[in-house]
Amino acid sequence: MLTLLALAAALLSALLLYLSSPHSRWRAALSPRLLRAAGALAALLSLLLAQVPLGWGAGSCAMLVAWMLGLVVLPYAALLWPRAVSVAAAAAEND
Repeated sequence: MLTLLALAAALLSALLLYLSSPHSRWRAALSPRLLRAAGALAALLSLLLAQVPLGWGAGSCAMLVAWMLGLVVLPYAALLWPRAVSVAAAAAEND
């Protein structure tokens, strides 16, 4: 159970860090500084949650793998969904 929570925290951290990036295709309403701080705290929480059941070495590796997977996949996921976001934004601008 802790391992799944660590995975979820790592993916949440990756999402928060992606949203704080100026190169993000998804714009967040929150401050990038706040998003980076929340992402760092989620990464630390993920690291601690992964190390409890798996140990120091395996927990660190599992957290880093999940984190880096999230950081790599999110820009590609953003490429799949810009149509819905841009269509909604264009419709809001035209009204």
